Order: sequence, then C-alpha cells, then structure tokens
Amino acid sequence: LMGSMALSNHYRSEDLLDIDTAAGGFQQRLGLKQCLPLTFCIHTGLSQYMALESVEGRNKYEIFYQCPDQMARNPSAIDMFITGTSYLEWFTSYVNKVVTGGYPIIRDQIFRYVHDKECVATTGDITVSVSTSFLPELSSVHPPHYFFTYRIRIEMSKDALPEKACQLDSRYWRITNAKGDVEEVQGPGVVGEFPIISPGRVYEYTSCTTFSTTSGYMEGYYTFHCLYYKDKFFNVTIPRFHMVCPTFKVSTARMVSRDAVVLMLETNHNEYAVDEDEDSTDTDEYEDRRRVLDIPAPSGRCPRHT
Repeated sequence: LMGSMALSNHYRSEDLLDIDTAAGGFQQRLGLKQCLPLTFCIHTGLSQYMALESVEGRNKYEIFYQCPDQMARNPSAIDMFITGTSYLEWFTSYVNKVVTGGYPIIRDQIFRYVHDKECVATTGDITVSVSTSFLPELSSVHPPHYFFTYRIRIEMSKDALPEKACQLDSRYWRITNAKGDVEEVQGPGVVGEFPIISPGRVYEYTSCTTFSTTSGYMEGYYTFHCLYYKDKFFNVTIPRFHMVCPTFKVSTARMVSRDAVVLMLETNHNEYAVDEDEDSTDTDEYEDRRRVLDIPAPSGRCPRHT
C-alpha cells in the first residue's frame, strides 16, 4: 500500500504494482512514451509512472503523477507532478516516513499527511495541530487548480480541570494565496459538527481547500463556550499552515502548441492588417478567429474550508 486519502466524497487507495502487472501497463503512446506504471488506485485510476528514457521533457528514472492538460485540446499534452528522481530515492523516502511515524496510520491504512512540528498552537489547555496533503488526482496545472486536504487535531490536556470542558461553536479562517490575495471564511462548527472537548479528549477532522496558485496558507481560530459557565466564550488559535504543490513539468506538446499559436497569431495579424485610412469589413471575422484561441478562466476555490 502506497498511501490512502479519504474525504467525504472522495477515496484513494494507491497500491504498489508487482513487476508483471507493471510491465503489462508499459506505455508507448504520445505523452507517456517509455513510461512504466509503479502504482495504481482502483477507485480513481490514479498511477505514478517512472520514465525509462529521457523523452518528452522527462529525465530518465523520474517518477511522476500524470496530469492531463485540460486546456490544450490535445490528448498527448500531459503535465507531470514530480514525486521522485529515481526509484530508490522515491521508495526509501516513503518507507522512512512510514516507519518513523511521519505518515499517520488511521484504521490500519497509511495516509500521506505531512505534519510540520512547528505547526502547533496551544491556547490555555487546548492544543491544535495541523497536517496537510496535496491531491494530484483532483489538481491540474492547466488550468491552475491545486487541491489540498488538511487534517486538524484538537486536544485538551489531561491535566486540565473538569470545569474546563467546552464545546466548539464556530470557526474563522484567513486564507492567503501566493499572490497575497486574502479570503476570510466564517461559519458554525466544523464539518457539520460541534465537538465537546474535555480533559484528555482528542477530536480530529479532515477538510480541504484549493488554490489557483501553487502555494498558500491558512490560519484562524475556533470559538468555544464553557459547559460549566455557558456565558463564557473564548477563542483558540489555529496555527498558520502552508500548502505547497510538488514540482511539476509542463507537457512538451503544450510548448509545441504554444509556438504554433504564436505563429498563427502573427500570420493572422499580417493577413488582416489594413491601411489606417481605409475601412475594414474583416473585423468580425478576425474576432471570431481570435475567440477560438481564448483560454477559459481557471476553476474557482473549494467552498468548504470547514
């Protein structure tokens, strides 16, 4: 098993392929020439591939998730999220994170969440920590849409007094992308729940967000009320946590298409150039041709942030 991921409406369970199955999936088609599948998820169809030759912009033995270019109108235009530079580096890195506890094991499944040890905040008797994960199967480079999931752990110290028991009422998020654009989100509870936290108790939940930039960060706070003193409200800090998509490579097919588009635009410009003193009757036809080359707007943000 090479890692699982579970959200409310999405599940991934990626398995390492045996050599015979991998050989049967060896690719020669455009976009994945000389590539061997290493993993496969039966739920999503997701695979990680290893390049056996330096072709189509890949380095030999490079490992990646394929990411079809949704804007190129060319099935061979496949962008790549890089996950390793060689099989040995890729596999030993994964195993090391499993055996050292870097990846949590939840219900006997390995989840590829990454936890920054500094991403912890304590307010009074309550500690909040966050781990994150990038989901390549729900992301794309073209259009820019980078999908992340985060897992939050809320814990009250076992040494806290019984009267410190409290219930979460609401959440506040401040979300910032790599361009510095800020979005604020506020709402009741978390993932539809209003958990009660008491001494020694732990509450964990998973949610998600998307960015149109390759990185971003979130921070905020939860508002609780005391169970023993119902009129007493207080905020608990959620530490800032960063999300960064892995290195990616753009399809060589897109580069070729881009050069062709530039040439077409230059040709069109010359064909439709007119004397400034003359009226042109070709404007509408030129605009129709230009619109064919227009690029759609990137996908919006995941609305959840729960």
